[in-house]
Amino acid sequence: MRPRKLSRRNLLATGGALAATAVPAAPAAADPGRARARVRTGFERLAADGYALLAGERVGVVTNPTGITPDARHLVDVMHADERVDLVAVFGPEHGFRGTAQAGSSEGRYDDPATGLPVYDTYLKSGQPLADVFTASGVDTVVFDIQDAGARFYTYIWTLYDCMVAAELAGKRFVVLDRPNPVSGRAALGPVLDRAFATFVGREPIAQAHGMTVAELALLFNAEFLARPVELETVRMTGWRRADFFDATGLPWVPPSPNMPTPETALVYSGTCLFEGTNLSEGRGTTRPFELLGAEGVDRRWAEAANALELPGVRFREAYFAPTFSKFQGRTVGGVQLHVHDREAFDPVRTGIGLLVTARRSWSGFTWRADRWIDKLTGSARVRTLIDAGADTDEVTGAWAADLAAFRAVRREHLLYR
Repeated sequence: MRPRKLSRRNLLATGGALAATAVPAAPAAADPGRARARVRTGFERLAADGYALLAGERVGVVTNPTGITPDARHLVDVMHADERVDLVAVFGPEHGFRGTAQAGSSEGRYDDPATGLPVYDTYLKSGQPLADVFTASGVDTVVFDIQDAGARFYTYIWTLYDCMVAAELAGKRFVVLDRPNPVSGRAALGPVLDRAFATFVGREPIAQAHGMTVAELALLFNAEFLARPVELETVRMTGWRRADFFDATGLPWVPPSPNMPTPETALVYSGTCLFEGTNLSEGRGTTRPFELLGAEGVDRRWAEAANALELPGVRFREAYFAPTFSKFQGRTVGGVQLHVHDREAFDPVRTGIGLLVTARRSWSGFTWRADRWIDKLTGSARVRTLIDAGADTDEVTGAWAADLAAFRAVRREHLLYR
């Protein structure tokens, strides 16, 4: 390992909430009435500081196509071309570093043609095997920069978690460069995971829509869930507010995975992804994944039943579509399209539950996936068993109130932004 500059290390916190101050926040605008400046990501602030946080270190980056600058250059390309950074490795998650793989797959181990850097595959690796990858790469510091979508079952946050665990096992420093939660950070929503149902779509007990940024999650993971905290530092954003949706950031959107094409997809995803646990299509193979839902034999009655719930901020349109891949490939199915007309009022998790309840009641062909995937997505068997017992939307959503309140209290301790 290369010697570290003691002056830098003495000035930096080594973990927990203090790590969030490693790069100072910019002062607030003096005139709140003037136009807001664009959000500056953690990477932008790291680069603007001359990469001082990484000086004297062999660096590896965990990232994917979302790790870009405001002018749409990839941070790996930028860092590789900058002599101030000793970038020696890249680590690719699900879908891969350059994003060539579909859901449930990755790119494997290869040398990146653009930079010549070795790219290591992290997908489905955790614990000591992943620590061994970090050791073999020769890095001193692991940097994480990936755009999240705000849902517990979006796997990049568990790549973050697994890499933190592995970095501690391998004796590596861990740096998280923050990016916005695209659906805002106003509140945590939905059921909290029961550890008995832990998988790669949910390692630890957080809410289904966590309402946090990746840096905030890293602080929470380090303080609450890691058996031995990693040496953690975070570089926070400037200009982001908890009430901001992605279009307020001024940043370019890159699909973080093939079926997350727009910020509008992310807005509904934490609720409608639950249809992955059923025999209905969740819209994969269409141009509006997670906004279109349906199956053969579904007709207008589902949209009518869903609209009758008067869920806040959303309406449902009777829709017909033919997925080009995934469930019902090449076959025309009936269902609904979500139209969110008031995103401030919209509750994606309550909406997802309401759609499950009404789908089961209005279509006789409704079934859960045989592998009980719905339990992994919701974090327990409770949602499935309540819906099967005939519970309505209020009864199902009320069942997690105490767990959610407890999580919100813990979450509050690790928030970095107002």
